[in-house]
Amino acid sequence: MILDRVQKRRACVAGSIAGATALLVTLAACTGSGPSSASSTPQSGGTLTYASGDAEPTCLDPHVGGNYPQALLASQYIEELVGLHDGKPTPSLATKWATSDDGKTLTFTLRDGVHFTDGTPFDAAAVVRNIEHVQDPATASSTGYLALQSIEKATATDDHTVTLALSRPDSALLESFSQAWVGMESPKALDRPQQTNCESPVGTGPFRITDWKHGDRVTLTKNDDYWGSTKPRLAGLDWRFIPDSTSRYAALQSGQVDVIDNAQPDQLKAASVKGTIRDLDAPRPGASNRLELNSGHGVFQDEAVRKAFIAGAQVEPGIRSLFLGTAKRSYSVLSSVEPLAYSDKRLFQYDPATAKRLLDDAGWKVGAGGVREKDGRQLTVTFPVSTNQSVPAERSLFQQIQASEAEVGFTVKLEELDLSSWYAALAKNQYDVVSAPYTKVGPDVLRILYDSASITPAPSGYFANLAQLDDPALDTLLQQAAQTSDSSTRADLYRQAQKTILESRTVLPLYDQQNHFLYRSSVHGIETTPVSTPWFGTAWIDR
Repeated sequence: MILDRVQKRRACVAGSIAGATALLVTLAACTGSGPSSASSTPQSGGTLTYASGDAEPTCLDPHVGGNYPQALLASQYIEELVGLHDGKPTPSLATKWATSDDGKTLTFTLRDGVHFTDGTPFDAAAVVRNIEHVQDPATASSTGYLALQSIEKATATDDHTVTLALSRPDSALLESFSQAWVGMESPKALDRPQQTNCESPVGTGPFRITDWKHGDRVTLTKNDDYWGSTKPRLAGLDWRFIPDSTSRYAALQSGQVDVIDNAQPDQLKAASVKGTIRDLDAPRPGASNRLELNSGHGVFQDEAVRKAFIAGAQVEPGIRSLFLGTAKRSYSVLSSVEPLAYSDKRLFQYDPATAKRLLDDAGWKVGAGGVREKDGRQLTVTFPVSTNQSVPAERSLFQQIQASEAEVGFTVKLEELDLSSWYAALAKNQYDVVSAPYTKVGPDVLRILYDSASITPAPSGYFANLAQLDDPALDTLLQQAAQTSDSSTRADLYRQAQKTILESRTVLPLYDQQNHFLYRSSVHGIETTPVSTPWFGTAWIDR
């Protein structure tokens, strides 16, 4: 399970106002240590150096676009209205909330005495400004925009109360408000030109941005006026971008950096709970890592060809040999950390004989070099791969799938692209297969990824339904699930929806999105957020 202790700690802060007896109980329940806890006394001072293998963001404001590299950084300086603990919403910048009987009005009560790091008060007007900023097409949001689609209007009822008028009941809205992509930023900072705010967004978090040297690093310093019960112990963060995994790991081993992400499986296997290098495994919520088959154009418009591709994909041997036990095969479209995840292993068995029969029956006959042909064209599928989002082991897995598909007559064209080129290829619909990680807390990620409305691009130009699945019955299931507050009904609807998605053969699940952070044993107190990014607000270094 994800160790979202940072949100638990914030819930404890909120609970401490209930009185002396309740305070003792609350503190007793909140003294658990994080995944890198230590027996020695926490120290103050020092700069933690983090090395990321993810793509360097083009904008540090997570409202703009909304990808995972932004969340990694933004979690250090931007905070959310709501936290999560054991999948349940907990107080953060909002202390409480209430939903109307018809589910179409959500009212937040906000924490008093909080300021953004530019001195601007955090209040109801600031929340309204942030929601409007995410929803403004000029912001070019994707993840945040899709998460807040149900909000028709946000109103500051008074200085510390915000009322949201919704177009429909939205059972996932509180979960959505726990994510960095809809985190709270200073309205004064948002009033600046977008490029200026992209360089130095302003939040309420334990750190603030002081410099960004493009292509190299972002420098953050501690927020001395942080509102939380525990002030940041680190003097700052040195956030470096080191794309090469070997160089990144060598820097960790030598002590040049303290924490890295996107480690290779052999590096993870070498980590030890008692060694110099340790592993924080924080699987992402939302979707599993999977291949999407584009049913909107090309050869995968034919369900028989999709079935043949899935039957011809040999996945398990590659996962075993390449990931060295650090990843487990998934048969679900949802991450294993999602309680409502539904699996169906029988749909994804490697069966090349069935694949060949399906292609024969669909009119694809074996031609020169074993490549199948029909009506004068070859059975070719284009597979763009983001080198920023796929570690070398995963790219090797894709090559093994490419080889197994060749045995049944497919030509799979793997195209390795940087992140911006990869996004451009998707926007132009220049793909037949794609691995597209997507992180969103809770099963509502299914609506974003597979409702036919998500074939239409968000303001950023990105459309989330890359399978281009267009099924009115599925749309109805997803919309009903999003609107019901009854947990049993919601679970049943999401199970039906997942069954429909898997049986459409537009998705080939692979494994959970890999999310490991290696850190030196001298680093303590790392916590994780609801979207499984590390949070260094309570971290310290034993030098």
